[in-house]
Amino acid sequence: MDLMLLAPEITLLVTGLAIVLMGLFLSGQSKKILGYIATLGCLVALLFTLNSFGTTAVMFSNSLSIDALSQFFKLVFLTVATLVSIAAIKYTDGNGNTDEFYALTLFATIGMMMVASANDLMVLFVAFELASLATYGLAGFEKKNPASTEAAMKYFIIGSLSAALLLLGIGYVYGTTGTTNIEAIAQNMGLLTSSPMGILSLVLLIAGFGFKIALVPFHMWAPDTYQGAPSVVSALLAAGSKKMGFVAAFKVFITGLIALQADWQMAFAILAVITMTYGNIVALSQTSVKRMLAYSSLAQAGYITMALVVMTPMALTGGILYALSHGFMKAGAFIATAAVVYMATSENKDILKADHLDSFKGLGKRMPITALSLTVFVLALSGIPPTAGFMSKFVLFSSTIESGLVWLAVIAILNSALSLYYYARVVRYMYAMPAEGEKVSEPIPYVVALLVAVAGVLAIGIWPEPFVNMAMEAAKVLIPGGM
Repeated sequence: MDLMLLAPEITLLVTGLAIVLMGLFLSGQSKKILGYIATLGCLVALLFTLNSFGTTAVMFSNSLSIDALSQFFKLVFLTVATLVSIAAIKYTDGNGNTDEFYALTLFATIGMMMVASANDLMVLFVAFELASLATYGLAGFEKKNPASTEAAMKYFIIGSLSAALLLLGIGYVYGTTGTTNIEAIAQNMGLLTSSPMGILSLVLLIAGFGFKIALVPFHMWAPDTYQGAPSVVSALLAAGSKKMGFVAAFKVFITGLIALQADWQMAFAILAVITMTYGNIVALSQTSVKRMLAYSSLAQAGYITMALVVMTPMALTGGILYALSHGFMKAGAFIATAAVVYMATSENKDILKADHLDSFKGLGKRMPITALSLTVFVLALSGIPPTAGFMSKFVLFSSTIESGLVWLAVIAILNSALSLYYYARVVRYMYAMPAEGEKVSEPIPYVVALLVAVAGVLAIGIWPEPFVNMAMEAAKVLIPGGM
């Protein structure tokens, strides 16, 4: 067993513990250095993951597997954690709990990475909880902000409910097959299909994962949590932890529960259509940009769920590539919103209304880099070329048509066109509306994080070949020999 394959997780763990210890001795202003240390830890972990990409191994009695799929999603989580750590240098400036913020961010990322590697349902559940418990705390980081407290409370209650459903589903799977190892479950397909508990476990697992991915009707926590949580935390939740649910769903359903494919494919098809349509329609009427991004995030989850429905190698490649693209696009959009909220609160505007569309009026003149970056992100989210959003949707939608599910592709394309309205509205407020104030100095950490995210969005859109190849390697893990 080569422990070097766990070097990314070990790096984050050591960095997180070091930040906790250093936080005991540093004064409030000196804690600014912790943001740089967290960013460095994420970058080192990112290099370890890139260096070992393509390596295949199983560890700890086949409870963990290191392969292209797990490493691809680790890259997604580490990229989002890096962007959040950079942006949070300004957000946490002068905050006495800075050490706790970064430690929780790193521990949440470790949980997400362990989910990507989990090859056993119990390991998967524990990793889910590690990430969830850390993000509950982060969502309520602004203890004096009622919206943040409410966001954390709703997230905690609904998250606990989803954990219970997931654990109950795992229990029924174990009761039927006698194992929690995902590969061993697949080898006991007959036991699963011949027992009523097989269908019951399927329903519970779909509900449990539906909460994690925020599929309608399991989405009710997402809009309030994304709006009430600090914007940089919303970036981590929408761009990072939601992908954790997708990689787990890919593994459990495609690898472990393939015997019940006909049942769960139909369920995910219905959930995908409802989720993308509901998310886009409700997003149309939102005046809070964070809430609009939350509902658009539901729609994006609906698109990625299509990969589970189509389940061809190219569709899975599209879904996996979409996860990476969404990491850059959505994290960047929330970080841009964080910069606007910072500007609005600095001008003594009500923090509960700081992300209102009115705060974005004339942003092109007041914060030109933030406005231009946000324009790139919303264009990418709506699927305009040459961006990551266009390339991901092209691969995913075209593979859906090739598989014969034209009706599903048409619904997705119409939804994508519908989203243009509310994304374009943000651009109109930034460039066509008069500015309500003077030009402000854009905080450097926000600018750096935004420019990195913009580079990622454009790189995938303009030079997609290496990213598509990596996504194809990851998809091969789910359907060996299918390419």
